Amino acid sequence: MSRGGIVRRPAGAGSGPWPDSIPPLLRRIYGARGALTEAQARPRLAHLLPPDGLLGLDAATTLLAEAISGDRHILVVGDFDCDGATACAVAVRGLRMLGARRVSHAVPNRAVHGYGLSPALVAELAPLQPDLLVTVDHGIACHPGIAAAKALGWKVLVTDHHLPGDTLPPADAIVDPSQPGDTFPSKVLAGVGVMFYVLLALRRRLLADGSLDGGSNGRGPDLSRLLDLVAVGTVADLVPLDANNRALVAAGLRQLRAGKGCAGLQALIEAAQRDPARLSASDIGFAIAPRLNAAGRLEDMAVGIECLLTDDMTQAREIATTLNRINTERRAVQQQMTDEAEQAFARVALDTSDVPLAACLFDPGWHPGVVGLVASKMKERLHRPAIAFAPSEPGGDMLRGSARSIPGFHIRDALATVDSRNPGLIERFGGHAMAAGLSLPLASLDAFQHAFRKCVELTLSPELLHLQIPSDGELAADEFTRHSADALRHGGPWGQGFPEPQFDGEFDVLGWRIVGQKHLKLELALAGRRVNAIHFGGWDQQEPPPRVRIAYRLEADDYRGGDAIQLVVVHREAA
Repeated sequence: MSRGGIVRRPAGAGSGPWPDSIPPLLRRIYGARGALTEAQARPRLAHLLPPDGLLGLDAATTLLAEAISGDRHILVVGDFDCDGATACAVAVRGLRMLGARRVSHAVPNRAVHGYGLSPALVAELAPLQPDLLVTVDHGIACHPGIAAAKALGWKVLVTDHHLPGDTLPPADAIVDPSQPGDTFPSKVLAGVGVMFYVLLALRRRLLADGSLDGGSNGRGPDLSRLLDLVAVGTVADLVPLDANNRALVAAGLRQLRAGKGCAGLQALIEAAQRDPARLSASDIGFAIAPRLNAAGRLEDMAVGIECLLTDDMTQAREIATTLNRINTERRAVQQQMTDEAEQAFARVALDTSDVPLAACLFDPGWHPGVVGLVASKMKERLHRPAIAFAPSEPGGDMLRGSARSIPGFHIRDALATVDSRNPGLIERFGGHAMAAGLSLPLASLDAFQHAFRKCVELTLSPELLHLQIPSDGELAADEFTRHSADALRHGGPWGQGFPEPQFDGEFDVLGWRIVGQKHLKLELALAGRRVNAIHFGGWDQQEPPPRVRIAYRLEADDYRGGDAIQLVVVHREAA
């Protein structure tokens, strides 16, 4: 693998109509991300895009309004990841807020039903006899399942954000900003964001026709109470944080920091031992979302959804404890599978003159719920597209694969190319530029590996293999303060498309020690100022040189408290 190099982002415009409350450091960082005013850098709910432009919204709100007025049974079917779970909770809570009295929910079990609305899941749900089935965070590729639901006489509303295939499913209404003909300005809503927009449009429709009490302010129920869930699902799904998504996430974070989130999220924050008042988007991504996702990966996401729907804090804490335990098990399974994947890739690399351009790995003992995490780890460590496969069920002859890519290589398009050149090789696939999923027979694995690697060889530009670590430049000695760290923490939300600030510089190494067998704790000095640093996974069996160049994040050291700060190293090399 090509070693990474630090590349500085273009300097941002520091001048402009900034209020005094925004320090020069943040102004520079915002400018480097194209935000030149406070409104662009910190969009508020007042700047939220209106629902108009979302194709299918009129048909969707008609279905929902008729179901509510007719007291019909609405069944919300979620997905088994964090976006799908939060979208399900938003749909159930929101529909009840808007007057629906008969709302139930279901979620596929990864090991039993596979992804999305399948005919098997429809058959299992048939005794519930819903009048209207609503999919959240899936459905755009679930043609057989939707056809099965329609055959039972159910109305079907699809809310999704994934890319459609060549044809759309036979639903009664589809709301998906990625579908052809949709003019909604933002194409990067998460599944939970799409459902939230459907609820906004539904409330507007119900108020307009007089079937919903507007209350004292005339605006009806306060749907912003759902934004804690919207924030968690949006951050967890790694969609780009454009201005619209940042407005949604920032509002949700404000609720969570104020202790006004739903009971389940408050309990998960407690279980993750995070301070709600200091909660950030990265806390959601690395502490809250994994605990929800673990349920869908190893057991049943119904547990996670139940945590998000309960208003009983005692019950929420009990479920959060269960999710915490499952997440611990998930980490152990993931680590074992990642170690095995690295060993397997090392063997492949040793057997060839060149390191393969893509990692495509399978083990009959792997768990299908964790292959996405393994693919992510392999992609990060190798800086190559990676696909990890596991049996859909123990001893079965069908495989479930999860693919992750590097910037500049569209992994779903690559799978589409393989599919078009090899009809019937892949049973089904879907996803985004950076992440995708697929299923195929075990007997087709060797042919797929060959076809996929051939596609990568023909289409992957060699320059993309040179890992670049972006930096916002150097910090001055007087910027290594708790005030700067707090400003960066609360200057977000940071995430995909609006990256968390990283800096670089050369430091003297005053001391070092190994923590937890693989992490490196460093004591560094810059211009006479001492600062602590931690490089997670940074112990490479070699003593650090006396002077290093690092890329790092500046963070408040909450463990030590007070004015303490630390540098979180993301790249290290000899100066």
